[in-house]
Amino acid sequence: MDFTIPREITDYLAVLDDFIEKEIKPLQAQDDNERFFDHRREHARTDWDNDGLPRHEWEELLGEMRRRADKAGHLRYALPKEYGGKDGTNLGMAVIRDHLAAKGLGLHNDLQNESSVVGNFPTVLMFRDFGTDEQKKKFIPGSLDGSIRVAFGLTEPDHGSDATWMETTAKREKRDGVDGWLINGAKMWNTGMHVATHDFVFARTSGKPGDALGITCFIVPVDAPGVKIEEYLWTFNMPTDHPRVSFTNVWVPEGSYLGDPERGLELAQHFVHENRIRQAASGVGAAQYCIDESVAYAKQRKPFGKPLASNQAIQFPLIEAHTECQMIRNFIYKTAWEMDQMSKPDVAKYLSDKVSMCNYRANRLVCQAADLAIQVHGAIGYSRHKPFEHIYRHHRRYRITEGSEEIQMRKVGGHLFGFIGANRPAKAAG
Repeated sequence: MDFTIPREITDYLAVLDDFIEKEIKPLQAQDDNERFFDHRREHARTDWDNDGLPRHEWEELLGEMRRRADKAGHLRYALPKEYGGKDGTNLGMAVIRDHLAAKGLGLHNDLQNESSVVGNFPTVLMFRDFGTDEQKKKFIPGSLDGSIRVAFGLTEPDHGSDATWMETTAKREKRDGVDGWLINGAKMWNTGMHVATHDFVFARTSGKPGDALGITCFIVPVDAPGVKIEEYLWTFNMPTDHPRVSFTNVWVPEGSYLGDPERGLELAQHFVHENRIRQAASGVGAAQYCIDESVAYAKQRKPFGKPLASNQAIQFPLIEAHTECQMIRNFIYKTAWEMDQMSKPDVAKYLSDKVSMCNYRANRLVCQAADLAIQVHGAIGYSRHKPFEHIYRHHRRYRITEGSEEIQMRKVGGHLFGFIGANRPAKAAG
């Protein structure tokens, strides 16, 4: 077995580093943009008097970063070449996300906003794989140039992980001779609605509560009558762009849905494996940053006349975290490589539990590493003059969102105990 990272990936890391040094760091340094990353970051980013939404200046800065990254050919790395990408692999994305997160907070990779010089475009791939020709022509170019932004409405006020029990419904209704659907319900954490042009609204159209089939993914214009943002929910890490949204007698014409109207829930799972493995890689990178900063501080700080690092009470917890980083990183890279050897359906069949293992352990690790860094740094670690509190507050969300660690452990247990996938044939990658 060869565990060497392919040369084209390691070479590309150097290209990205050069781009960040020449283009992104100077942008971060100008016009006091450092305020978005130093101890002022939460206040600088948050418009407290406007529902806690992101400040316009903050989102403009992120937009300029993405424009520069796109012009340089990096932003679309993971997309197919037909969309201006580089056909980036899952292994490539895992290595890159780990590498960028290990640099610490910065404009190059601000995961609070899922913003990076190497971007994620799940909406583009959803339209590519499930859209009609007309939908592809409209939504893919618009999603890439930013003229179209599609939010994602799956979670509900009373239903999160139990999505098959959602209460949002859509029923057929003809208006002015045109066939269509009438949508009623509510969504929570409908991220990005403050700038969205459209919203993926998942609604039950047939079957009964608990059925996986009969859920449809509607494409709803956010300016459609009956769509209302009820409130923005303030979170552990501000600003917020996560509202509760109601849909009251919202009518859309026939064909305003993506993919098979009976199998909309499968669309919600379409990008989950790629997203979770990249998220896990980012978590390991951020954890490594916390560990490295703590080691450096422990060697420099000299209480009672000797380096803090000379104390085993400091050494041992950092050794444990560093060891955990190494093991989880290798597991992530191996799983990402295996994903590259399979089709998406096979990934779901053979690797879904492995992806869940990577994800929940990495999410837990980064929170532990950030907490450890705070402890090692003492009072200055507790302050906002160090980034550890921000890292903790951001990554803590991933132990709940995108599949809570309990849900992911449930999936692992399902495979381990044979409740799911019991009859899947053995398949070796490659």
